[in-house]
Amino acid sequence: MSLQQEPQSPQQPVPRSPLLLDRRLSRLLVIDVQKKLVDVIPVAKQLVMNCVRLVQAAGLCNVPVFATEQYPKGLGPTVKPLAQLLPERPEKLRFSCVECLGWRPAGESECRDVVLAGIETHVCVLQTALDLLSLGYNVFVPADAVASRHKLDWEWALRRLETNGVTVTTTEAVLFEWCETAAFERFKELSLLVKEN
Repeated sequence: MSLQQEPQSPQQPVPRSPLLLDRRLSRLLVIDVQKKLVDVIPVAKQLVMNCVRLVQAAGLCNVPVFATEQYPKGLGPTVKPLAQLLPERPEKLRFSCVECLGWRPAGESECRDVVLAGIETHVCVLQTALDLLSLGYNVFVPADAVASRHKLDWEWALRRLETNGVTVTTTEAVLFEWCETAAFERFKELSLLVKEN
């Protein structure tokens, strides 16, 4: 008997790592990208652009998109480029978004992976991420689609998230993982989103 294995047929799908995003099991959550917060973010232009790209890519990949607003009476509405893409934005006072979204634990949900974008990294994004981890979700945070007023807060929040099991990634990496293959029917449209960066 030979120890050498037969090569796999090209028609057999290769098992995909559970560490990669799967568009069929994903959700995108855009957190509190509101006018008064955006106005004090040094990298606001990049942040908003990457949030828009994620929302557009989610649309191409049939990934459900959710959004929230933190005390909009005081912090203003979601900024226009995103507001027109995100008509439903529940209001919240609690910094974590989990309560206002009412998501069930991951084992009871069709979703396994959650991508978080928005502000501020060290407050609402971090608290939401850690709450989602406790509910059993795989949480992904693109470092270029989250921000804080101060770089130190952003840096240490990302370190804390990564230490506690969140996958820190980039917007472009998310797009390509959702896409998965150049044979994907929306690949050309997704490629255009990558080129916009």
